[in-house]
Amino acid sequence: MKLQGQIVDIQNRRIYKGEVTFKEGKIISIQEKEHNVNHYILPGFIDAHIHIESSMLVPSEFARLAVKHGTVATVSDPHEIANVLGVEGVEFMIDNGKKVPFKFNFGAPSCVPATHFESAGAVINSDDIKELLKNPDIKYLAEMMNYPGVLFDDDEVLKKIAWAKHYNKPVDGHAPGLRGDDVTKYINAGISTDHECFTYEEALEKLEKGMKILIREGSAAKNFEALIDLLPEHFENMMFCSDDKHPDDLLLHHINDLCAIAVAKGMDVFKVLKVACVNPVKHYNLDVGLLQEGELADFIVVEDLIHFITIQTYINGELVFDKGTSLIQPVAFKNLNNFNCNKKKVSDFRVESSAKQIRVIEALEDQLVTNELIANTSVLNGNLVSNTENDILKMAVVNRYQNQKPAIAFIKNFGLKEGAIASSVGHDSHNIIVVGVSDEAICKAVNLLIEGTGGICAVSNSDEKTVPLPVAGIMSDKDGETIGRQYAALDTMAKDLGSKLYAPYMTLSFMALLVIPSLKLSDKGLFNGTDFKFTSLEV
Repeated sequence: MKLQGQIVDIQNRRIYKGEVTFKEGKIISIQEKEHNVNHYILPGFIDAHIHIESSMLVPSEFARLAVKHGTVATVSDPHEIANVLGVEGVEFMIDNGKKVPFKFNFGAPSCVPATHFESAGAVINSDDIKELLKNPDIKYLAEMMNYPGVLFDDDEVLKKIAWAKHYNKPVDGHAPGLRGDDVTKYINAGISTDHECFTYEEALEKLEKGMKILIREGSAAKNFEALIDLLPEHFENMMFCSDDKHPDDLLLHHINDLCAIAVAKGMDVFKVLKVACVNPVKHYNLDVGLLQEGELADFIVVEDLIHFITIQTYINGELVFDKGTSLIQPVAFKNLNNFNCNKKKVSDFRVESSAKQIRVIEALEDQLVTNELIANTSVLNGNLVSNTENDILKMAVVNRYQNQKPAIAFIKNFGLKEGAIASSVGHDSHNIIVVGVSDEAICKAVNLLIEGTGGICAVSNSDEKTVPLPVAGIMSDKDGETIGRQYAALDTMAKDLGSKLYAPYMTLSFMALLVIPSLKLSDKGLFNGTDFKFTSLEV
């Protein structure tokens, strides 16, 4: 097979007219040759850190969409399904991903559960990590979110890192805001990357201390603008990632979009492509070709080096996307789940209190970090209730693995004027998380998800909508286009109820993420992520 175009040689910083010859999955030759073809041939894009589960798609369906945007591989942490189903969930992701011609590179989830301050569906200990890392399908130890465990020399944490070193596999980091001596110790433990930097100064310090920094632009967490100016000087040690990308976003764009925005800012195209295509392969030792003779035939054809609109995607020499059509076929799979709680009563969401003030979570647009606010209470018949006028709404986290009383808190910036929104995608343990204007609406939304053993939903005074997620309560068993449309409709309903957030469901899913400061809610109570301990709702 021969393919002509403008060859983009990232390594030698050259673009020339040429012809790529490939056979049996490998590139036989790349030769300069005169022709009239104007499109560009370059290595495929790689998402250097993503939780496939956040697309609400199983890997095989994620692949069908991703190849449309020139993505040929991901570095994927199956941490979300692992928190629900343990090692069985990781094996499901690997097995499903292998059924399509796409290069998923899964890690061993290092933090299951993420903390001991929440109820997860499984535990993965250092012995399990050892067994996972033995597997050649597991490429690295996934993000070490328990950075306090690293700093305080927790035995289990250090054993997990030691096994990664034993099998010569990289260790991914997760250390938002960690600076100074603490980040030095974290890096010296053997942790090589971070995708959680939210300021230029933080990322620069980590780069100067030897870390690889990932520029993240997901559906909720967006750090591209804060970090992109580091790329011209530090491109050798940077990568692009999504971390979490919802299905409606994935229908529109992926890593190609970050390349387009970077080039539009005047960045050198070869440096941008090194970050997008080359660095993940080198760092994680991936079996992905980089458009070199003798390597695997993984490459893409794009219209230009401005918008990076993909015309064709090849993986191992196989054409998997062609002129608007994904050629990856759907695969059959069996749904796995772990959902075991009874429906709730409205009274379960009642909070008896005579307090004058409460702690309130302040959700921030485009960020996983939150602030802690102090606000005056709204009390009705001795029950703390939502204050829609000041946008301080009641939220709850409901344990989905066993019958427990819901944990209650209050949150600002969701903006709902009516009804409630709820999700069984609740990082990291994936309990049910809900925000609403009344206890009745909150209860109704929670029970919709319990009835369906997982999903995301919205309820108003007159309507209710649910997107079922029967795979572990976090993924759909439908195709990407269907789930993308369903999700977009639900997103619209949440905004019709009053939410001003760009991605209300993605933001909601992170309000139980205890490892990101400052104030979050687990199924066990309100949690101060800065001090890493529970705190009281009442002031």
